[in-house]
Amino acid sequence: MSFFIRSKKRKITKKGNAAPKSNNRLKSKSSHRDEEIESESDDEEEVRPKRDESEAESESDGETAQEKKLRLAKQYIEELKQQEAEKKEYAGEAISMRLKQDHLEQVGKLQRKVADEIQRPDESTFITLRGHKLALTCVCIHPNNIHLFTSSKDCSIVKWDVKSCRKCGVVRGTRNQKNQKGHGSDVVSLALTSDGVFLASGDKNGIIHVWKADDCSWLHTFLGHKGPVAGLTFRRSSHQLYSAGHDRLVKVWSVDDLAYVETLFGHQDVVQCIDSLTRERCVTAGGRDGTLRVWKIIEESQLVFMGHSGSIDCVCLINEETFLSGADDGSLALWSVMKKKPSFVLPNAHDGQWIVCVAALTNSDLVASGSLNGQVKLWKCGGGFRSLTLLFDIPMVGVVNCMQFSEDGRMLAVAMGQEHRLGRWWKVAQAKNRLCVVHLATQ
Repeated sequence: MSFFIRSKKRKITKKGNAAPKSNNRLKSKSSHRDEEIESESDDEEEVRPKRDESEAESESDGETAQEKKLRLAKQYIEELKQQEAEKKEYAGEAISMRLKQDHLEQVGKLQRKVADEIQRPDESTFITLRGHKLALTCVCIHPNNIHLFTSSKDCSIVKWDVKSCRKCGVVRGTRNQKNQKGHGSDVVSLALTSDGVFLASGDKNGIIHVWKADDCSWLHTFLGHKGPVAGLTFRRSSHQLYSAGHDRLVKVWSVDDLAYVETLFGHQDVVQCIDSLTRERCVTAGGRDGTLRVWKIIEESQLVFMGHSGSIDCVCLINEETFLSGADDGSLALWSVMKKKPSFVLPNAHDGQWIVCVAALTNSDLVASGSLNGQVKLWKCGGGFRSLTLLFDIPMVGVVNCMQFSEDGRMLAVAMGQEHRLGRWWKVAQAKNRLCVVHLATQ
């Protein structure tokens, strides 16, 4: 049974409007066809020499499919040599190591050992950025590690400069008003492309806006969800966007074409979170339906995972084969796409507190989790991703609504708020709605 629906345009013919056909009309049609056939033959005579010229050009090139692959491989190696030369670390071993790492990353078996080198950060080095009136809901780090994007319940999106600690762009929204170039309700999800070109944002009205990341200018609006868009993610090295909503649907969009692609069905409750990496697939957390699902877009199939006793509210991919999830019962779980049951479950990871968000340094053994009581904990994944060992915790005041590591692992951005990003069940009066940037030093 397929769980995918593709949008197909069908021609609809209306019945009852056909006029009776006469002989004169048939004759006129036949004569018109003769004219069309003659015109097509004339066109073929004109086009034929051009087609022969193009074929001659392709034959003169004389490049087969294998030769093209070889040329592209050589071009890729030259690019790697240039990158290593810029780092002043060029050597034959460095190139072979990069090629090996790229291959392991694609198959999901690359694991960088960085957790043991991370030192406990000093609170005096934390950078605090305040500019939102209400609780922060999401944060995204630009690939240049200088700019960050945050969203809030005040309907706004802010672009920050970490070096100057100032705003360098603001997208303001107006509540309860339909504004094409701004949100009219809480902005609860953000996603940034891996090349830092496009930013996507989703709100509680089911609207997804796409922005140009450099100047925060509006580009396009996607409509289709009938509830809050709780999660957004871009597939790496592409502009393919995945969205997850409280209407139990997962949708695929193309930002290059500014078009809707397809809808994925399967969850029996609201979809709370979504994540993806390089492969054309994504992982989602289904809240109260107690399932995690890996969607294989090309194969049009899904894998279902069960293991938490509470509502699964957050999930993130560690690599292409392993992911981490958190639930409102305070448990953390490590998963492998090869098994339907978790590889490891850690109950009461935050002393029984609701785990609101999780984050992972891609292709490494370092992960983090944040809870309702303001605790941020960093964990080390054991060999084979079969255990979690606490490195240290970072106490904060408020609800940890979202976290993200920088690509180099030297920075952890934490979006804090007085309230949970999706509701107003509790309010921490002494907390501040702020973005906290934690610099992670290594030994």
